[in-house]
Parts: sequence; structure tokens; C-alpha cells
Amino acid sequence: MDATILKVERPGRWDSPLDPEFSDADLDRLLQLAPFSEMNPESFSRKQPLRAILQNDSRIRRFKRGELIVRAGDYGSSAFMIVSGTVRVVLPPGLPDRVLGRRDSAKKSIFRVIAQLWGNHRNPEVRTPEELGMGNRNLVGEGTEARVFLQDVPRLLDQNKTVTIGSGEFFGEIAALSRMPRTATIFCDTDGTELLEIRWQGLRDLLKFDPALRAHIDVLYRKNTLSNALRSFPLFQHLSEDQLSRVAAQTQFGTFGDYDWSGDYKKLAQSGTNSPEKETLIAQEGDYPDGVVFVRSGFARLTKRFASGQRTLNYLGAGRSFGLKEIAHNWRNPENPRPFQFSLRVIGYTHTLFVPTQVMEEIVLPGAPKHLLPEPLTAPVDDSDAVDPLKDQGGFAERIGPELMEFLTGRRFFNGTATMVINLERCTRCDDCVRACASTHDNNPRFLRHGPVSAGIQVAQACMHCVDPVCMIGCPTGAIHRDAAGGSVVINQATCIGCTSCANNCPYEAIRMVEARDTGGAFVVDAELKPILKATKCDLCLDQYGGPACERACPHDALTRMNLTRLDHLAEWLHR
Repeated sequence: MDATILKVERPGRWDSPLDPEFSDADLDRLLQLAPFSEMNPESFSRKQPLRAILQNDSRIRRFKRGELIVRAGDYGSSAFMIVSGTVRVVLPPGLPDRVLGRRDSAKKSIFRVIAQLWGNHRNPEVRTPEELGMGNRNLVGEGTEARVFLQDVPRLLDQNKTVTIGSGEFFGEIAALSRMPRTATIFCDTDGTELLEIRWQGLRDLLKFDPALRAHIDVLYRKNTLSNALRSFPLFQHLSEDQLSRVAAQTQFGTFGDYDWSGDYKKLAQSGTNSPEKETLIAQEGDYPDGVVFVRSGFARLTKRFASGQRTLNYLGAGRSFGLKEIAHNWRNPENPRPFQFSLRVIGYTHTLFVPTQVMEEIVLPGAPKHLLPEPLTAPVDDSDAVDPLKDQGGFAERIGPELMEFLTGRRFFNGTATMVINLERCTRCDDCVRACASTHDNNPRFLRHGPVSAGIQVAQACMHCVDPVCMIGCPTGAIHRDAAGGSVVINQATCIGCTSCANNCPYEAIRMVEARDTGGAFVVDAELKPILKATKCDLCLDQYGGPACERACPHDALTRMNLTRLDHLAEWLHR
């Protein structure tokens, strides 16, 4: 076999700055503005100095009036600070999709799809010169992203509620740091508006070394975003602006667990101590219900005492609440108050909004639509060992069964929106799914038909395109990111430096590092003759007609890509 190799310089942390043309003059100007002028450069580390963070992880962008900056529902990994000019935030219900210029992700033409049958590279993991970093290695969209302008801005302003924000204000930081979709559409209000865009890796480092900026971001969130966050929950949508302001003034923020939770999760899984009792407690069964917990992002586990331990009843994600049943019951029946019927525990990392009981009883509940209020609680349960706590949870947990529920929750598979689930009773191990994936991805499959098993169900080692994709946390260049159109987690090969951060962070072993080849089939190495690595994983066949090739290729209907945040879908699939 030919041992031909190609030497290239090993990529580094800031080989792909957000703006390669960011000048020293731009940087000096930026350092004259608050909050950067108030930061102490000595508080930053040698490897991550203030100047280097700003010069490599930020860029100044200029917008024209009516130009869209961010769109509600899109995924983004950057925050913005207004340097000059003003922007407008569109309040709910927001603008229709057709106005926002949304479109489907590009698919391969039918001819290119057919050509894959004979046009794949003979060698696996071939990369073009641009993907190897030998060309211009800008981030996704740099220089090529289409700019969208709103048409007839005066009419849109008449028909929609908006808020104007100006110089020195931040926006987009919560979505960037919490890996959530944007909550509002924001467009430029004045020609020549300048924005400083900071990718989340840089913002994370700034917050790490500057406590004042952390406090400033918290104040801005309470001022600019909290009302929208509350409005996203149906229970608050009937409130007037004055009532919502009163609720927001007394709402408390809660942040539980670790932002980079995958490392601790892996240690717990390996030691066999990954159980509910080891997780941070948000609210405990039997305690006085002092408020309603609304999950803003992340996940929490709903449990109940059962025998000598805890049984998982459900997992709560963004948009779900805890404690409303008890508080609504006590409000209706003050002579027969109830404590919390269940416990709520953190799974990984959870953002919550906590609305005190007094606020709920005085402002929220009196005018709430009846269909949003829970049914009164039944007779108190004094002996939890004598009943099955899986009942009265919509029936889904009961149909799935306690063994599989603990399996999904303990391993945090509920995080996946496109989890590869295999019914082993139907699967004949023919590997048609593997071959289909390989033929779609240049002769190398992007998943392993291998993984943990429970109750005859296997969860394969394929990217689940998580609600909370912790793989994105440590990427120094932002190469792993969300597709703006569909939210799938994808990797930009041009900016991947092979640092293995995403592969190490992935809790599900779904990302693999491979040795790259050039278009001639030669292995690519650095000056020390060490191979250049690239991260690969399932991309959900975003450019293919018909969706994931693995699912379409299964001849026995044994494999599916499933959103495990929906227990009803899982229960239906199990009992089809």
C-alpha cells in the first residue's frame, strides 16, 4: 500500500478567527468602550488574554435599516453588543415565516444523489484543500451568508409591537450560552448600525474572568428578556403588561448543575453511582410548595419515593413546570393544603424561573383560563409504597415501564431529538443501515450499530442531535454548531482543528476522530508527522432526499430516528 503522506501545519485555537481582517485599530477602539474599558487585563490568563479573546472571537458588523440580525427560532452561537445605532426587538407573537425569509436547507439534486452510487471517493475520509485548512478557513457563512431585509418596515412597525435598544446593550447572549434557539427577531433600525458579534466561546471566557460582566448580563436579561421568557409559558399569556411586570419583578433565577456536565456524567456512569439520589435537588417531595418552578432550559427529573429509593416518573424539559398542581389546589382549597407530591432533581444543567406562591395566588391564578389550571388533587397518599406512582402521569410512563424509564433517564437519552433506536427483536443484524450510511458519506459510516440495551431496545452510537448539545461546549473554533434552518448539530470541516474536545464531551460516544486524507488518497500529517484528525458524526443526511439513509434502508422496520423528548411517541412506537 502506498504510504504517501502530506505535511501541513497543525491547526491551533485561533487559526480561524471570527474576522481575519479584524485590525489593531478596531481592537483599540473596542477597548475604549464599556464594558471592555472597565475590565482588568491582569485578571485574564496568559493563554487567554483579553486582547486575544476580542481579536479572535469577535468582529464588528455593519447593518442597514430593515436588515435582519437574528430570527426567532433560529439557532445561533453568537452574542451581540450594539456599538453604535439602534436595533428593534419584535415582541410576541412576532413576524410570520414568509416575512423572515426562511427557506429549506439545500438538498442534493436527484442527479447528485444517484451519482453517489459510483462517485464516492475510493478512500475514506477524504477532505478538500479548504476542509484541510489549506485555503481560507472562515467560519460557516462568512462572506457567503445571504442577508435578509424586511420589506415595508413602516407597515410592519404598525402591525407589530417592538422595542428599540441602543448603544452598549447586549442581546443574544442567553441563546448563545444556553444552546437554545433565539427567542425574538431583531432587525436593524438605523442605517450604519455597528454591532460587535462575539462567538460564544469568547463570551464564555469573558464571563469567566470578569465578574462585573456576569452581573451586567444578568441585569440585561432581567430587563430585556425575562418578560419574553415568561410569555413563552401559556400560563402568563393572559396577563396585562402591568401584571407581567409585577410578576417579573419577583421572579427568581435558578441555575443548577454544571454547564459542562458531560465529564461528571461519564465519571458517574463508570462508577455506577449515576442515580437520582446523587443529583442536585431543586424541590423535595413533602415540602411546602413555596412557588412554581418553570424550566427555561436543560432537563430535570421528576421522582417519587418508592420502596427504599426514588422512582423516575418523567423528565421535564424547556417549557415544562413543577409545583403548579399543588399551588393551584391549595389556592382553591386553603383548608386542605398539600405539600409537593414529587421531587425535582437536576439532570446535568438546568435554568429555571421561580415564581413565588404569593405571586401566583395574587396575580396569575385569578385570571387564568380554566383549561390551563390543573385538576384538583385527589386524596392524600400517606403510604407511597402501597401505590404505583407511574399512574396519573398521562399514561406514557406506565406504558413504557419503569425499567426503560430509568434506562432512558439514567443515561440521559431523553436529550436526543433524533435518537437512533433499534428494536432487537426485529433487527436481524444485516447491517443494511450501516452500508446505506457509508454509501451516503464517502465509504465511511457515521455511526456504530452498537450501544446500551434495555428491555430489548438498543440505543445506537449515533449523534442524537440533542436538545442540550454539550459537545459544542469545548469547541475552540465553533466548528461544531447548529444548522440555522433545522437545528441539527453539524460540523464544519474547514474549521475543525482536530482537538477532540467534542468527541470527549459527547456523553453518548457518538463523535469519532478520523485521520484525514487529501483528494489523492494520501494521509495528511503535521510537521511532526502526526496525523491530522477531523471529527465526524451523523449529520442526519441533511442534504439527502428522504431523510436519514439508515432508517430508509432497514428492511425489517427495526430502526427509527426518534425524538425522545416525547414520551408519547416512544410509547406508541413500542406498542405498534
